Amino acid sequence: MSIWKLRLSIIGTVALIIGLSTLFITVILSLLGADLLAIGIFVVLFNIAQWLLAPYLIGAMYRVKEATPSEHPELHSMVERLSQKSGITKPRVMIANIPVPNAFAYSSPIAGSRVAVTSELLKTLDDGEVEAVLGHELGHLKHRDVQTMMFISILPALFYYIGYSMMLSSMFGQSNRKNGSGTALIGVASLAIYWILTMFTLYLSRLREYFADRHSASVVDEGSSKLSEALAKIQYSTGRMKRVNKQAGSFTSFKALFISDPDRAQTDTIAIAQARGYATDQGLVEEVLRKQVTSADRLLELFSTHPNIVKRLKALQELA
Repeated sequence: MSIWKLRLSIIGTVALIIGLSTLFITVILSLLGADLLAIGIFVVLFNIAQWLLAPYLIGAMYRVKEATPSEHPELHSMVERLSQKSGITKPRVMIANIPVPNAFAYSSPIAGSRVAVTSELLKTLDDGEVEAVLGHELGHLKHRDVQTMMFISILPALFYYIGYSMMLSSMFGQSNRKNGSGTALIGVASLAIYWILTMFTLYLSRLREYFADRHSASVVDEGSSKLSEALAKIQYSTGRMKRVNKQAGSFTSFKALFISDPDRAQTDTIAIAQARGYATDQGLVEEVLRKQVTSADRLLELFSTHPNIVKRLKALQELA
């Protein structure tokens, strides 16, 4: 997919989500009046509060601490260099002490921008691959993906709350049976709209992963090759860890932030590599690329925040 097609797909998806949401909300308000205003205000304020406070929650959940320049000089050097190439202010550099190799970027107006790598990632990847991962995460910060996805996620959440409020109102409210049936119907329709918007939101999340991959390839020397190896090794290592350490699968509350979805590590095309092993990092990439993307893989991808690993590596190979 070319950069312009990718940009247009992202813009088109955002416009579609906003347009559908506006249309459905207008229809619901016209049927029920302004009774839903309080629900809308609550949902918006709840999501904004979550966005503002999320860095502190993430820090506690993932045991994040700041990486000092004296302890991690090379990591700071990479982030400084890539931030300059990306045209953004250098974010705070963090280390997450969780037993899976991964990385994530996050920000809020009160916490500032932060980029985090897990201690396991630093053990799993070489310096070039870590740099490619950092390039991807800085791409998310440059493109304001955290803010975009926060705003877009409010819209499905709004219909989720509307739907359940209408359903509860129809079952336990004081309205007559006729009005109760109409309220229940609106509740069911709102939940259906929630699922439709959620699917578009997941699609947007996957597009933004491709976009961040492209950013890494543009700011890191041989970035597409290094990021391909990094992604393959992250999935391979995470899959092995999840088989022997149940704790490795308990850190997915904010998995949309991760560079790679830990929940997909054991099913997302890594079985061949796990069975045969690999002699080189590029050999692992080739093992993954040999896997055919099946209909089941495509179906699973529809419900994922991240692209299928084979499709993702193929897109990076095209950049190379």
